[in-house]
Amino acid sequence: MLNLERLRILDALARHGSVSGAADGLHVTTSAVSQQMAKLEREVGQQLLTKHGRGVRLTDAGRLLADHAARIISQVELAQSDIEARRGQVVGEVRLSAFPTAARGLFPVALASLRKAHPDLRVRSLELEPDGAIRQVLRGDLDLAVVLDWNNKRLPVPGGLATASLLEDAADVAMPADHPLAERRDVDLEEFAHDSWVSWPTGEFCHEWLVFTLRSKGIEPRIEHMAGEQHTQLELVGGGLGVCVAPRMGRGRLPEGVVAVPVRQKMFRHVYAVWRADADRRPSIRAAVEALEEAAGVVKAAGVAKAVDAA
Repeated sequence: MLNLERLRILDALARHGSVSGAADGLHVTTSAVSQQMAKLEREVGQQLLTKHGRGVRLTDAGRLLADHAARIISQVELAQSDIEARRGQVVGEVRLSAFPTAARGLFPVALASLRKAHPDLRVRSLELEPDGAIRQVLRGDLDLAVVLDWNNKRLPVPGGLATASLLEDAADVAMPADHPLAERRDVDLEEFAHDSWVSWPTGEFCHEWLVFTLRSKGIEPRIEHMAGEQHTQLELVGGGLGVCVAPRMGRGRLPEGVVAVPVRQKMFRHVYAVWRADADRRPSIRAAVEALEEAAGVVKAAGVAKAVDAA
């Protein structure tokens, strides 16, 4: 009997093209990938991997089994969807993630709504950056993730995922209250060419977006401080250590000594939900999407979406 988790590892190897890539995608060690693949080779009685330079590649048998693995994983999702759809009830468990400000801005309302409307549904949530969240949705560790694009930079989303748009979240530039531009009605990014920046950590999608955006304006960014949590970024700005981009959803009250000024040209995040297309019929998925859409409506009513139109 083939082991489903080992088939998931083979599928990840086929998708990522390397042991390290598969390990990163599955959030396990490279040795764990190698050990599980050795066990899978013993199960099937054939060599599935062969050395290729410093890495590995799938043998013909490996590619054949990887194709079957992808279909098996998809069929498992479909089976779960069909069973839930047949019952027609929102029960069982649904696992959600969101990037931090979406978790703060959407999850309290959305998850409370789910609990009230569907008391037999167990909801588990965590904060996770978009890249990692999409990987976990693809391999089935998460059922749904709230992710983002920026208006001028798209997040790469693989095939096989369904999406639902939630809202557009306006972003300002946060700066110390004594900054020369702090009393302006709006600003252009080019006016911060000589400022130090507080950014998200290197490797995160939003950090890549910030560097891309500033360079597109002819600015070589001076990023001197990095923090994953927006409140930490704003406190660093309040300490006079630089300026930062401050999206509005989940931002809350600004720290003392910090001013947020809109950008003259639109700058916003497109926030949306993603889930496996083969799980689309699951009532729990549909209920979670509806709850997130309702929570997004609350955020819009509070002025985030209107602010995009006015920026």
